[in-house]
Amino acid sequence: MVRSSTLLALGALTAAAVACAPASETVTQASPAASGTSGASAADACAKDKLALKTPGKLTIGTDKPAYEPWFKDDDPANGKGFESAVAYAVAGRLGFAPADVTWATVKFDSAFAPGAKQFDFDLNQVSVTPDRAKVVDFSKGYYTVKQAVVALDGSKVASATDLATLKDAKIGVQVGTTSLQAVKDVIKPTAEPNVYNEQIDAINALKNKQVDAIVVDLPTAFYVTAAQVENSKIVGQFGTASGEPEVFGAVFEKGSPLVGCVNKAIDELTASGELAKIETEWLGSAAGAPELK
Repeated sequence: MVRSSTLLALGALTAAAVACAPASETVTQASPAASGTSGASAADACAKDKLALKTPGKLTIGTDKPAYEPWFKDDDPANGKGFESAVAYAVAGRLGFAPADVTWATVKFDSAFAPGAKQFDFDLNQVSVTPDRAKVVDFSKGYYTVKQAVVALDGSKVASATDLATLKDAKIGVQVGTTSLQAVKDVIKPTAEPNVYNEQIDAINALKNKQVDAIVVDLPTAFYVTAAQVENSKIVGQFGTASGEPEVFGAVFEKGSPLVGCVNKAIDELTASGELAKIETEWLGSAAGAPELK
């Protein structure tokens, strides 16, 4: 699941994490509104008054609570601070919504991509696009490409690991339902089953209490964990997917949502203008200081 401008304040965390973890196949994404149309027809389909919304005139965006840094700042998605909050309002702006017309719904991480009707128009919650998830929900284009990272306490038996093989005998903590968990199983392949926790904070506390040797989270979260959540911890390294295909975060939609194409159009515009890259640079840290584990 899981999630500063604190990174920037801490100096060593500045620029933008890059590529990979478990999304090993091409995922077909629904794009009813904009992808198959062009010119004026696409613009008309994505006009604010033509959008099929949960609440007319309001854009409802889902995310979990607590909403963690660096994705959201101060556990307040509505403040526009943190990477995903900033992306949400940038997309909303491209769709014609003022900040006052955006409302937030609390949605547990694994509920966002479970089958069934949704209470949101789309959800932003570090949800990686995977073929299995795409069977029951629709995804936007990726708005962030991510790698997984290993965090351990300084001086622990895995703190100086330089390769994945050294982690085979480690007791690893990870959150349930995440691609981090899948990455542990597919890439690290530890000899002992990982300790699986319902919430990210539970895995972090297990590391603090030395109940596990290491935890696996996405790289930006790893920077925040080591900078602000667990004293005397370090990023052992980062690693990609077993397949080599990049892992991307996508906005989540109810299956068959006609909004997918319009959000894809907004993401394309934010990418082309450079705004998405600026948001990433402002709120996420650098891959510097996180060696590759092979």
